[in-house]
Amino acid sequence: MMAASLLRRDKKSTAAHLKADLKRTDNSSGLRQLQELLDSVLNPERGSEPEALEWCKWLLAGGEGFDEFCRNVRSYDNATLCGLVWTANFVAYRCRTCGISPCMSLCAECFNNGDHTGHDFNMFRSQAGGACDCGDGNVMRESGFCSRHRLKTGENVQLVPRDLLLMSEMVLPRFIITIIQYLRDGYTEPESAADRDLQKVLQQLEPHISFLEELTKMGGAMRTVLTKILTNQQTFKELSMGQEENVYAKKNYEKYLSALKSSGLVSVEERSTGGAAAGATESPGGALSLLGATAAAVLEDSSKEEDQDGLQGVGQRKRVKLSSSTKDPSIMDTLKHKCFLEELLFWTIKYEFPQKMVTFLLNMLPDQDYKITFTKTFVQHYAFIMKTLMKSHESDTMSNRIVHISVQLFSNEELARHVTEECQLLDIMVTVLLYMMESCLIKSELQDEENNRHVVVNCGEALLKNNTYWPLVSDFINILSHQSVAKRFLEDHSLLLLWMSFVSFFQGMNLNKRELNEHVEFESQTYYAAFAAELEACAQPMWGLLTHCKVKETHEYTKTVVRYCLETLQMWFDAIGFVDEPALNQLTFHLPLHRYYAMFLSKGVKCQGLDLDSLLPDQEMLMKIMVHPLQIQASLSEIHSNMWVRNGLQIKGQAMTYVQSHFCNSMIDPDIYLLQVCASRLDPDYFISSVFERFKVVDLLTMASQHQNAVLDSEQERPMLEGALTFLVLLCSLRIHLGMSDDEILRAEMVSQLCMNDRTHSSLLDLIPENPNPKSGVVPGSCSFEEMLSAVADFKAPVFEPGGSMQQGMYTPKAEVWEKEFDPIMVILRTVYRRDVQSAMDRYAAFLKQSGMHTGNPWPPYKERTPLHPSYRGLVRLLHCKTLHIVIFTLLYKIWMDHQNMSEHVLCMVLYLIELGLDNQVQEDKVEEEPCIEEHCHDSWFPGTSLLSNLHHVINFVRVRVPETAPEVERKRERERERETPPSTSSENSTYGQNLREAQVFSLVAERRRKFQEIINRSNHEASQAARPKSSSTRWLPPGSPPQLVTEILEIRESMLSLLVKLHQKLSAKQNSLSLSWLAEVDPANHSHGDGITAIERILAKAATRSRHSKRCLQDICGKVCPPIPPKKNSPGDKKSMDKEERRQRARERQQKLLAEFASRQKSFMETAMDVESPESDAVMDVGSSEPLDSEVLYDCVICGQSGPSTEDRPTGLVVLLQASSVLGHRCRSDTPKRLPTTDEEQIYPEDTCGATHDVRLSIMQRYFKDSSCLQSVSIGWDGGVYVQTCGHTLHIDCHKSYMESLRNDQVLQGFSVDKGEFTCPLCRQFANSVLPCRPGRCTEAGAWHVPSNKSMATLVKEVEDLQEQLGIFPVSGSVKQKDPILVESNLSKEMESVIKDIKNTTQKKYMDYGKNPGSPDNDFLFMYSVARTNLELELVHRGGNLCSGGASAAAKRSCLNQLFHVLAMHMRLYSIDSAYNPWTRLTQSTQSREPEFCDEEHPEVPMLFRDVPSLLIIFILTMPHPLRKEHFTCVVKVLYSLQYTQALVALSIRFSREERRAWSNAAAAKKNTPNSDKSWEALLGHVISELTKAKDVYDTNSEDSSVSSSVWSPQSIEFSLQKICLPFLRLSCLLQHHLYGDSLPGCPVDEEFPLLTGCLGLLGSGQSAGPLSSAACLKWNINAFDMISQWCSEVMGLSDTPAQLSVSLLVQDPQWVAPRLLQLPDNYNTIFQYYHRKSCSSCNKTPKDPALCLVCGAFVCLKGHCCKQQGVCECVLHSQHCGAATGIFLLINASVIIIIRGHRFCLWGSVYLDAHGEEDRDLRRGKPLYLCEERYRVLEQQWVSHTFDHINKRWGPHYNGL
Repeated sequence: MMAASLLRRDKKSTAAHLKADLKRTDNSSGLRQLQELLDSVLNPERGSEPEALEWCKWLLAGGEGFDEFCRNVRSYDNATLCGLVWTANFVAYRCRTCGISPCMSLCAECFNNGDHTGHDFNMFRSQAGGACDCGDGNVMRESGFCSRHRLKTGENVQLVPRDLLLMSEMVLPRFIITIIQYLRDGYTEPESAADRDLQKVLQQLEPHISFLEELTKMGGAMRTVLTKILTNQQTFKELSMGQEENVYAKKNYEKYLSALKSSGLVSVEERSTGGAAAGATESPGGALSLLGATAAAVLEDSSKEEDQDGLQGVGQRKRVKLSSSTKDPSIMDTLKHKCFLEELLFWTIKYEFPQKMVTFLLNMLPDQDYKITFTKTFVQHYAFIMKTLMKSHESDTMSNRIVHISVQLFSNEELARHVTEECQLLDIMVTVLLYMMESCLIKSELQDEENNRHVVVNCGEALLKNNTYWPLVSDFINILSHQSVAKRFLEDHSLLLLWMSFVSFFQGMNLNKRELNEHVEFESQTYYAAFAAELEACAQPMWGLLTHCKVKETHEYTKTVVRYCLETLQMWFDAIGFVDEPALNQLTFHLPLHRYYAMFLSKGVKCQGLDLDSLLPDQEMLMKIMVHPLQIQASLSEIHSNMWVRNGLQIKGQAMTYVQSHFCNSMIDPDIYLLQVCASRLDPDYFISSVFERFKVVDLLTMASQHQNAVLDSEQERPMLEGALTFLVLLCSLRIHLGMSDDEILRAEMVSQLCMNDRTHSSLLDLIPENPNPKSGVVPGSCSFEEMLSAVADFKAPVFEPGGSMQQGMYTPKAEVWEKEFDPIMVILRTVYRRDVQSAMDRYAAFLKQSGMHTGNPWPPYKERTPLHPSYRGLVRLLHCKTLHIVIFTLLYKIWMDHQNMSEHVLCMVLYLIELGLDNQVQEDKVEEEPCIEEHCHDSWFPGTSLLSNLHHVINFVRVRVPETAPEVERKRERERERETPPSTSSENSTYGQNLREAQVFSLVAERRRKFQEIINRSNHEASQAARPKSSSTRWLPPGSPPQLVTEILEIRESMLSLLVKLHQKLSAKQNSLSLSWLAEVDPANHSHGDGITAIERILAKAATRSRHSKRCLQDICGKVCPPIPPKKNSPGDKKSMDKEERRQRARERQQKLLAEFASRQKSFMETAMDVESPESDAVMDVGSSEPLDSEVLYDCVICGQSGPSTEDRPTGLVVLLQASSVLGHRCRSDTPKRLPTTDEEQIYPEDTCGATHDVRLSIMQRYFKDSSCLQSVSIGWDGGVYVQTCGHTLHIDCHKSYMESLRNDQVLQGFSVDKGEFTCPLCRQFANSVLPCRPGRCTEAGAWHVPSNKSMATLVKEVEDLQEQLGIFPVSGSVKQKDPILVESNLSKEMESVIKDIKNTTQKKYMDYGKNPGSPDNDFLFMYSVARTNLELELVHRGGNLCSGGASAAAKRSCLNQLFHVLAMHMRLYSIDSAYNPWTRLTQSTQSREPEFCDEEHPEVPMLFRDVPSLLIIFILTMPHPLRKEHFTCVVKVLYSLQYTQALVALSIRFSREERRAWSNAAAAKKNTPNSDKSWEALLGHVISELTKAKDVYDTNSEDSSVSSSVWSPQSIEFSLQKICLPFLRLSCLLQHHLYGDSLPGCPVDEEFPLLTGCLGLLGSGQSAGPLSSAACLKWNINAFDMISQWCSEVMGLSDTPAQLSVSLLVQDPQWVAPRLLQLPDNYNTIFQYYHRKSCSSCNKTPKDPALCLVCGAFVCLKGHCCKQQGVCECVLHSQHCGAATGIFLLINASVIIIIRGHRFCLWGSVYLDAHGEEDRDLRRGKPLYLCEERYRVLEQQWVSHTFDHINKRWGPHYNGL
């Protein structure tokens, strides 16, 4: 066999040989050989082998290396598109400025290479995946292309040589058919096998498909070849069916056919044999030719045929099947594959869109031919895709992958149009949508439950609940955004009809029935699905269509849609059996048909100049249309009145969603607009009475003081009445669709949102209802969002409140907006929560108070409205109809009479309605009304309909129906009794009878019925009355009327005007509040802000100015200044109200008095409390107070409140927080903080930090010196030191124990762990975890302590030595000795021991054990004095690193150093210092004698010059008995200063060059013998140099490099350096003195710090000259200075075995550290994000899901990453322990926020990166550019340095080591 021989040869030469053969003109032999080779290599029965792939690669390359081949092909790349494909979670960019299509996206590389400065762009995390559009002019503007794709590369690429790709053309078809055969083979129906098998098949194919993907990335040339192969029908035919002799291929093809069948598809051939040759391709009208009666859906009972999915509807409601006559079946189930591409897509769908396949198919898109073929193929498979999607278990992932593909195809208008024309894309989409929804229809139960013929979707089904339909709908919306496609849709009537029937599936879905008895057991959450479905499936396509109906030319479209809406609505009314009354207690929020109708009406009138009446149906239809929207408005009111409370919380959720910003302009706005249209066209009396009837308050509108309401409880009457009136006000004053321009709408929306609350920019964008084609991102109006925002609001920069809460940048309304534009009506319409209305009113009140316009409680201001569009003028008639006037009159009367259930809000709305009526007069061109035979029951109330003339009409008597028990009946009886006694004259009787005739009756219900009949008669004269079904009015009658109603007549004698005047008196609580003079100078304009009184005055003023008659009546009413006596029956009520006012007044006064008293108490308490806090009062607590006090220090216990001294038996303690801290260790020497690396070149070196330096120093010492001596020569605690802070409050320790017990039993407390001893201070709630006992002490010694003694230095030195010896007597064991009272086991010492234990437990073991034998006393000793050192050093840092600011530094919070010192001292005195090694003797005596034994030991002691002087100071102070006399303290400081000074001299001398050293030592030799030479640094320096020169290599080691430092040392610079080196020691000593003796710290300028400190410490002798201070002058030598120095130097020289290099490094101590800083961050967050979000983790080399950065040291860590876990602890927690001793500050890269880890708790701190509007962008959801906010970062740093995270941040939670 030839193939066999070929297979044996090496691949490279075979490939070359074959290629040569094929290049010949006669290539048949080559072809044959290749075919045979491929047959054996690519034999599908052998499965996929890596070998086969290798062969393919070599063959394609045709003899050269594959990589070489790739490079070659790439050089011919002519693609101008980027086309990079990405999958979910990829970070991409979208620029709205450059995008033509809203779906445009760019990869980061193209984005960064393009110029988008100043554009509106954002970064986003891809949800479904996508592809880069750079270079595609159909999707984005060319100006936005990146530099790579801006060049039209196609022009200068030379032609591809034919033979380069020759082999590819031969080999690849075989390769692809192998993949297809493999897919056919592997596929099994999911029913028969688990999904796992499919995954297996895919895994094995992975390398093949990756190989194809690699090929696509070779560029345009290779893609062209692939396209040819994929779309060539001939090749497909030959290879796909298999040749005759190939049995395998035949079987394989059978498999494919059976897969087609099992998918419910038939191939076209089979169909056509059946005779119906109606393939989708042949008949363009196919989808529509079969359209039957769509809307009258035929219902089949699904029990007849078992539901094929086996799923019964959720909630056991029966599913409904529609007859299949609605659609062309060919769309749903015909498929024919003619090329590889089609079959590949088919399998991609079958295998549920494997990611690799999707990416391959998309990678090919830059090829134009491929794009068109692929799009057609995709459309052809569309129905099949959706079928697969509905069955899929992984519908979410699948949806994302589908959209990933479709969005690339359909965003391109040209392509979309092409497919719409050629492949009936629209028909397919609508049909598939219908098909999808039909799978979950149920019978509607709206209105007529039994005979309802309407079907709706069942919101409980998975299809809706999981939003499975969204890929389809999103594609549909996407293609409708193209004008050409949308026009096709609007022109195709049969499609529109189909669409309407689709929309009607949603009409009335998710029906709520009001629960009247029991609370529902299960609150269904289906409403989410329902609202989402209406918004996505109905509203968004509607907005998409509306965008194309903007101009006059398109008015035909609008008319068509409106016509179909009306037809479908009519069918709907018939189907649900609706007559004229809505069913009781039913509510659906979903009326998409109504909303389509409304929105197209509005658009037609506003933009296309259509005549409204031409689009409206007859009156009867209008009456029907208004019912359901009105029902929703009434139900909203019912829900807020708690009438639906038994339906659970979800009904409130629905009411809120209905008005929420994303839904409102697709739901409530169209509803209200529709009602406005109905109101403007229907009879106003009918409309008004309908409203009150729907709101169920008809029975309340009676003059009687009592009434019965059949449908409402009495507590619901008031909110329902308020609801009805508010609704009417809304209806009459909203102008959103009635004449406002888009800019005005935007402004009104913005103002109303800003008035409720200050808003951030992003929340405002979110709250303004955008023009909700969701992808448009366009807010209505020509004026941009930003311009409008700056016009109405001021920006409040993000402030940082001292309490620690982070403020974002906020926008707040300008003053003139509050004054002129605040519109409470708009606010009410837009509030989701009722409390927002209150909040807006409170803010309004605050503004008025602040600007001095009004101080009381203001009423909502009345706002002038934009004029109505002429088409809607009829709306004004609502305000001028008698029914409304009667209601207004009745309510004014009731409020004046104090009837129950009236409220201020009712009055406010009534006045608003009156004012609206006065401002909107009806045009006088009145149509003659047809004479009406019936007597109108309300004609007798008012003569006409104009509000202005009805205002002054007086009404004398009213007839009312009241229960027998009502007071009116009682009064009548009294009157009759009066009448019976005197002989009645006939005249009296006759007047009474006359009253009866005149008295007014008023019945809303009757009025409405009559109007209804009238309208109906008018519209169908020919139909006889009898034919109409009886209207269901009986429901409104009270069942079985309880107490009998009697008719009574009330005497009123009032007009609306007179009632208004009386209400004015009532509100202002004084008689004749309106004088005649007031009327004369009235001007309505002055009264825009104020309360009810102002409102009434404004209305009266308007009435008076607009009508002379009203003015006259007003004068009459006010003229009766003789106090108007209200009708007799009113007096008790009136008196009552007056009493009420007085009572209120008195109550208010009492309250004020109480409050004042309380405030003064609080003030005195605060003063005493503050006393403890202020730093000046330190002295009171410190035992060493400067004034001699005779008594003990008294402490207040914040738990039991008693005050007393701290005693041995009942000690008092300070509330403290102990925390381990590495802040000191992170200090550096340079002033500028380290930068965070954002490129691979930058790095951070941790070696130069304070902690690292000290570690190195200690380990060097331990290598050469005796361990115990080392441990006293340095301090530890730079890293992991224990810091103690207090809030300054004290408590008895036994009280504290019981407090902890109570906390332990109280389970509710979160945030801290009581078992770890954590608690909050009972008084100030500051976080704490221990109690530091206060030493019982009298302050009497203070006087003696401070007396300056005149003892000589020598005696003091001796005394100090004796004091230290005294300690040596005590054995380490601490056994009880009576000599020292502190050592007795008292409660106090127990507590002190327990605190020591706490301190040790605070930090980790590794930060305590530095000695060679852990746990030794030496080790403990080191740890203890280091705690003191850490706290002193930190206080210095908090004071700004020096003591210049003096005592009153805010940073030096309530310090507890004094108490801490006592506790540590007590503990350390358990250890003896071996007197032989006591450093004191080595500091103060010359010890030549000890030299011999000194050298015996293998490890010598640490030389004095290597020791850390501040550590020695602390050791001495802590080990001497307390209280220590001040003279002894000063003596210690003096001695140590001389050591520190000598060290400074040594350090300097090492820095000199050799010449300088020689010069200085010569100069000094001369001075040595002068007097006072021991106080001149020259002499001392020279001595040091000469002594150290004796040591062999101290100066030799670095002489070379130091000579380079060319700087010459002047005497001034030497003096300055010496002071600088000594300062840290002086600062610490001074601070210590301040805490021990209460000395004050005076402030000073920085350059005078040295003299100041030496003065405070008493180092300056009295005879100091006034000249500039020399540092040497402060020296006090106890014995000969030169001897001492020689001795110290000889210690160094005696070190034979220490390498000189190291001893030099130990000699040069540089104690200068700059304050700790966090890393310096880049300005733009993108710099960090781009570098770190794809950086791989060091331990597992994968990109972490949640990468984080430590802001202290720059480490890159994985948050919650399992790869980096150690012993169950995740990396962030580990790092926080390692880097910050359990305090970590991490920046989460993907969220831009900072989290703090403190011990076992963590909290979200917030973000230091804000956008241009001062807002955080947590989780980078908005993706706007973020910039560093320096203030916030400073605050973060300050909290870190001052250790106040625990106090300032409130929301802590445990992290369980999982971060």
